[in-house]
Amino acid sequence: MTEPLLRLDHVTKRFRGLVATNDVSLAVPEGAICSLIGPNGAGKSTIFNLVTGYLPVSEGEIHFAGRRIDGLSTRAISHLGVARAFQIAKPFPDLSVEDNVRIGALFGREGPRDVERETEQAIALCGLEPLRDRQALGLTVGNLRRLELARAIAARPLLLLADEPCAGLNPSETDEVIEILRRIRERGITVLLVEHDMGAVMRVSDSIFVIDAGRKIAEGTPVEVAADPKVIAAYLGTPVED
Repeated sequence: MTEPLLRLDHVTKRFRGLVATNDVSLAVPEGAICSLIGPNGAGKSTIFNLVTGYLPVSEGEIHFAGRRIDGLSTRAISHLGVARAFQIAKPFPDLSVEDNVRIGALFGREGPRDVERETEQAIALCGLEPLRDRQALGLTVGNLRRLELARAIAARPLLLLADEPCAGLNPSETDEVIEILRRIRERGITVLLVEHDMGAVMRVSDSIFVIDAGRKIAEGTPVEVAADPKVIAAYLGTPVED
């Protein structure tokens, strides 16, 4: 059996009396697009923060590319090949789109890098060529989402954590982001997605993990998850009988 690229084993995160994630285990296969879904406050962002080293794990282990990474710094985890595209993009507003992506290419996974090539490839993959000379200040929400993805993939990750890339987008912009995520996967980058747009999740995901109140309550293909009574209850408040 092939080792997953990312594996969480019984991961718990406590903030004093609050348990944000509770005994969560999941495995993300290499080359997949997986989604992490759940109601607001379920613990999805906490999981991203644990994987990237922004928060320490209270219990459990996190493994990436065959190596245990909980306890490593965010910089060390980035050097191993984990990148994150944030929901709220914070580019350098006075710099051009191209220069913002170039900065992303200066960091990230260790090893030989061609900054100009990585910059060009990321701009092309995210469809930013017409905007390359425009200042980041004043970009639309949709274009900021694409810029955030471009900056992340310019860092040459093995794993991209994409935090709500479709939030606030219209249907056409959502379609563009879905296509970008597919192209990212075709480039050999595994994707773990947090997203509230269930239409986008169902269209782009190979598998889905469902988190509610800090616990994983379901996982499977989009069809399996959509039919799971526990998932329906978590989203709609419908009681589930044991």
